[in-house]
Amino acid sequence: MNNKIVHTNINNIEGKHKSGIDKYEYVKHEVTKRSDFSQCYICFYEIPPLKSAYPKHYHKYNTESFYIISGNGVVETKDNKLDVKSGDILVFPCGEEGTHKIINTSDSEKLVYIDFDTTNSPDIIKYVDSGKIGIIEHNISSSFYKEDNQVDYYDGE
Repeated sequence: MNNKIVHTNINNIEGKHKSGIDKYEYVKHEVTKRSDFSQCYICFYEIPPLKSAYPKHYHKYNTESFYIISGNGVVETKDNKLDVKSGDILVFPCGEEGTHKIINTSDSEKLVYIDFDTTNSPDIIKYVDSGKIGIIEHNISSSFYKEDNQVDYYDGE
């Protein structure tokens, strides 16, 4: 646990590149590393043209907030699609009403935003398009399951 004030510059934070299947890719710059902070997670994301960072999801116990620094995109929510641009702020509450997926709609510019998250643990993440559930224990583990594989409480006992 870090008990020191963080004073840094985005240019001093090494970006971590991740890409999944074809439509998911990002570079993340962690301001507060998950291993160092137990209640607040802050990072900058750079999403390449026509990509998303993550699939559409919501968190059962954590709030996410985005501030769009540059670029343009669309945020898919539970019921809508919201156009986003530089200067926009989005706050996604816990639960299904906070469902979101951010997509860079530009074919030439990166979409850059800062992400502020609470880090209540464990958290349960529901991936609404694929029927997956993620269980995230802060700094310990992440597990993902298909929702349709549910079993009875006493199954196998």
